[in-house]
Amino acid sequence: MKHIPRKRFGQHFLADEAIIDGIVRAIDPRPGQAMVEIGPGLAALTQPLVERLGRLMVIELDRDLAARLRSHGQLEVIESDVLKVDFSRLAQAHAVPKLRVVGNLPYNISTPILFHLLDHVAVVEDQHFMLQKEVIDRMVAAPATADYGRLSVMLQWRYAMENVLFVPPESFDPPPRVDSAVVRMVPHLQPAVLEVQRLEQLVQVAFSQRRKILRHTLGRWLEEQGITVPFDLQRRAEEVPVAEYVALAQAPKA
Repeated sequence: MKHIPRKRFGQHFLADEAIIDGIVRAIDPRPGQAMVEIGPGLAALTQPLVERLGRLMVIELDRDLAARLRSHGQLEVIESDVLKVDFSRLAQAHAVPKLRVVGNLPYNISTPILFHLLDHVAVVEDQHFMLQKEVIDRMVAAPATADYGRLSVMLQWRYAMENVLFVPPESFDPPPRVDSAVVRMVPHLQPAVLEVQRLEQLVQVAFSQRRKILRHTLGRWLEEQGITVPFDLQRRAEEVPVAEYVALAQAPKA
């Protein structure tokens, strides 16, 4: 029985064999690796992955698809909203230090998923995700470019990232109205030690009014926080490199 894509789950199923092959080559799965696939759908990517791995964990919210996936003998199906999955506990339950995470993420909740995984980055070896190309452009953007913003800073402080593959709309059924791409995210081995909430807050304040000089936004916030480290406030938020935002988050309060 043919599965009808459900709009509320943001379902667009990958159907292009050449693109699927390109994604699998980018992921490079090896036998015995602990891998989790988010949103396996109709198993277009799942099947070539599990053939190389031997076993695969999949997280699927759609109960009809989850039931179909359970009939596959090599899959461990977690029927759940991915935002409720504790990846740290998952690694612990499988007695593995690190998980590899992959998936064609629902575009309507891709950013919350990325931030959820940031909470579990200590147990992640790497991540390969298909996302809206526009989102990936923001994730990998360099300072002083139009795409550089809050998402760029919040992910780049913790991951090395690259756009590895372009995916056109016609690769899907039904085709989305946007271009897609695949991003590789590898956690930094020695990340800066900081309070994530503080970094998130200062980055949010900095980019709250992109066109304004930081003296009017971040400058006031730093003053309220009692942070007095040298920092050039005569710039716009998009001109400040990730390393400088990180240094501000690490700065002691007066």
